Amino acid sequence: MKNIEFSRELIKGRIAEVIFEQMIREEEKYTVIPFGYEHTMPTLAQYRHLAEIPKIIDNIADAPDFALISENNNEIFLVEVKYQHKLNLAKLEEYANKLLNRWDYPWLFVATLDGFYCGLCKWIVDEKKINKLSENWVTKERQVEYLELLKEFEKQS
Repeated sequence: MKNIEFSRELIKGRIAEVIFEQMIREEEKYTVIPFGYEHTMPTLAQYRHLAEIPKIIDNIADAPDFALISENNNEIFLVEVKYQHKLNLAKLEEYANKLLNRWDYPWLFVATLDGFYCGLCKWIVDEKKINKLSENWVTKERQVEYLELLKEFEKQS
């Protein structure tokens, strides 16, 4: 039973990642580069015999899920994506602290059934809050469409 619950949460996390990636791509303001462990490990696994690989894998294990490069190439955002049924700020602070231990200026995006949230990890830790996803990143209309999609998947699980 624990394996099924773990898998269920893993699937919800992947759904949140796909929703984030699609919303950002559709806005056409950023180049979206999958950056996290899941995307880099299959390629690195073939080089396991190299002495440096375990150390590199350890660093990548805590990598944010995406790198976003602005259309004018003057900004890069490293974004970790999480799913939460309901916003849990204490858990978000844990995630934010973990990211801050390894990365400079990481962001945290959270998909919930109440909406999408996004903030710089330093703000989350310092201010003990996270703001709704800015319309500078994704329009309100698009957020509404994708929130409905998230809710459809939640009903099925």
